[in-house]
Amino acid sequence: MIKKTKILATIGPASDKEEVIENLVLAGVNAFRMNFSHGDHAYHKSNLDKIRNIEAKKGIRIGVFQDISGPKVRVGKLDGMFELHSGDKLIFVKEKIDGEQIDEKTYKICINHPEILSLIKEGEYIYLCDGSIRAKVVFASGDSVEAVLENSGILTSNKGVNFPNTKINIDVITQKDMKDLEWGAKNGVNFVAVSFVQHANDVLRVREILKGFNSTAKIYAKIEKFDAVENIDEIIAVSDGIMVARGDLGIEVPYYEVPNIQKMIIKKANEQAKPVITATQMMLSMTQNDRATRAEISDVANAVLDGTDAVMLSEESAVGKDPVAVVKAMTSTIIEVEKIYPYNKFDNYEFYDETDMVASSSCLLATRLKAKGILSITGSGKSAIKMARSRTDIKILAIAHDEQTAHSLTLAWGVIPVLVKPKNAVTLLVSDIIKDLYNKGAISDELTYVITAGFPTGVAGSTNYIRILKKDQIRYYLDI
Repeated sequence: MIKKTKILATIGPASDKEEVIENLVLAGVNAFRMNFSHGDHAYHKSNLDKIRNIEAKKGIRIGVFQDISGPKVRVGKLDGMFELHSGDKLIFVKEKIDGEQIDEKTYKICINHPEILSLIKEGEYIYLCDGSIRAKVVFASGDSVEAVLENSGILTSNKGVNFPNTKINIDVITQKDMKDLEWGAKNGVNFVAVSFVQHANDVLRVREILKGFNSTAKIYAKIEKFDAVENIDEIIAVSDGIMVARGDLGIEVPYYEVPNIQKMIIKKANEQAKPVITATQMMLSMTQNDRATRAEISDVANAVLDGTDAVMLSEESAVGKDPVAVVKAMTSTIIEVEKIYPYNKFDNYEFYDETDMVASSSCLLATRLKAKGILSITGSGKSAIKMARSRTDIKILAIAHDEQTAHSLTLAWGVIPVLVKPKNAVTLLVSDIIKDLYNKGAISDELTYVITAGFPTGVAGSTNYIRILKKDQIRYYLDI
């Protein structure tokens, strides 16, 4: 059984050998995440070349997902390791300093985005070290902020800082991000993940930047801030896809709210036919252990049942002891859960345009015909993704007109990008596709299929052609 929910795996020191990457693909990985918070351009280019080599060798398409760093707020350099205790005071100052202990219970530090300090108000909270240290602001002057610790912990240089009550409104694209985006455009990455998105304008700005670099990479907004949750509808509307980034999100909002937020975001993304990724700590224990916990298996299962298009591995595949074993465990979980998946959601969503209607009708027709597959000829990829919205249990074979579109479907639920064909008259195009798929053994003239296309071909949003393919029709196109 081929799984319909996709797997996005992060490449790192544990998985950056070509043999390991190939085994990860064989185990079920559909796309690889390159985390630009780590590694230089030469390192990422080496990994990209390995992925493309495996693609050519295996004859399948593998997505490349560039995750840019964004304006991660961090403490500055510290004069040693600070052993902090409840009741200690942290003084944040605007000037760049080496953090120091100034008396028994008081520490002075800086952050890499000092402009945030003027936005912080008394009574708000500051979290450090991925949320493990919590401090309440007792004084805020604009030039400095004083906060009292409410728990103990160890603070070292460059640790992350979160402000779950403060709208910080900082630019989501740093100078480093600009260089990384230019590199991604030149090297043809398929997806770009934008970190710390706050509102729709952040996504629109990245789209303009990519346009300037002549990139058509799909933009995925990472939802990891409380204000992004508040603005989720406008963010989904302008994004190509969404990532539920539960790490920082679990610090920005109360941790017990994360499951409901995850379900809400997945539901809204499904409604708008925008692929959605569920990320962070899905099988974290397998970074060190041979087996996942029962809770982690249930977490993956629930994300699948929620309707996520893809699940993501971070540390597990980047630095874990056995990345291939993790992917195998995740694949087995997905396949088992998809046995009880609530397929065929033809009437679950609103129809926003004619393509929605054609996509839903095609899936319904294929289901009633007990078709073996749906062949979706798509110029932009949207019609195939809109078919995926119906969550049919029939495989969707996508035929694109360019490689970027084909690769962009590697993270779409249930969609298999099988061919790239140039635009042509519909009859000739369909004939060419059927001959190619038939010769590859991807279709049989003993089975039934439904095929959809746009007329004229290659025009986004023009899908208006539905045909049933049985033996006579398949033989007709084979003979043209």
